[in-house]
Amino acid sequence: MTYTAHQLRNFIAKKMTMSHIYQPVMIRTLISKGGEATTREIAAAFLGKDESQLEYYEAITKRMPGKVLASHGLVERTSDGYRLLTDISALTKDQKEELLQLCDQREAAYLERRGGTAYDHRRASLGYISGSLRYEVLSRSGSRCELCGISNQERAIEIDHIQPRSLGGTDAPENLQALCYKCNANKGARDNTDLRAVREGHDHKQNGCLFCEPSGRVISENSLAYAIRDAYPVTPFHSLVVPKRHAATFFDLYEPERRAMNMLLDGVRNAIMSEDKSVAGFNVGMNAGEAAGQTVSHAHTHLIPRRKGNVEKPRGGVRGVIPGAANY
Repeated sequence: MTYTAHQLRNFIAKKMTMSHIYQPVMIRTLISKGGEATTREIAAAFLGKDESQLEYYEAITKRMPGKVLASHGLVERTSDGYRLLTDISALTKDQKEELLQLCDQREAAYLERRGGTAYDHRRASLGYISGSLRYEVLSRSGSRCELCGISNQERAIEIDHIQPRSLGGTDAPENLQALCYKCNANKGARDNTDLRAVREGHDHKQNGCLFCEPSGRVISENSLAYAIRDAYPVTPFHSLVVPKRHAATFFDLYEPERRAMNMLLDGVRNAIMSEDKSVAGFNVGMNAGEAAGQTVSHAHTHLIPRRKGNVEKPRGGVRGVIPGAANY
């Protein structure tokens, strides 16, 4: 099928539905290239419109080459950029050409020496994990940075390993988070709530703790948490999600453990609703401390399925106590 100029105009003006600028930019690029362009040329056109990437490289300019070249007395800051402390107007055409060629040669030599790894710091979020896993992490975060909350419409969002791969971090979903490029750059290879601290105490158990040894009751798990059916269910399929490490309350959990427990809650909820179509809602919650109704000193979250007509009030009228779950 061949579109006439009139049909193409009509599509652009009236039929094109957009969630971003990609379609018009791609069509413009194809037109400007005579009707055909490489994927790289189209990607370059997107990049030229991406303010978040320009912001990233503005920050790089100030933090790295600008600072280094200024320290050598080669450049100085201006109100909105940099000035080379060499009178370019006094150079001959041959001198300028020689300087440009030297810059090209140094760039090419560096790239050859690095063997194609020069931009791995920008490529990591694409190369380390699959597209489906990347989609899962972005969906989980609502396509927003999990630190500052900015959306992917305002700033590029990257997939970050909470515990860096270089320190033993895996591609498990609970070890991945969505960060904007600024937060990710500031984090670098360090993170105050990464899995290192969790890993160090991963095998920590407390003698006599009911939840430290689930005894074959596990119905689902990931690297940091597991799910079991409640031994005293308020309703059928009443489940508990428990961290593998012994932690007394919610407030003793590391952020990755909370993330891992939330992921299990989603999975167990979906499994329950698939198995029992009568489930219409859930009580979800955690008691923290004896005064709040916690009788087993090991953090755990209740997931109580509810069917129409079986919702009960909290025992004793105590606000915050999970309905019917005072056993735990």
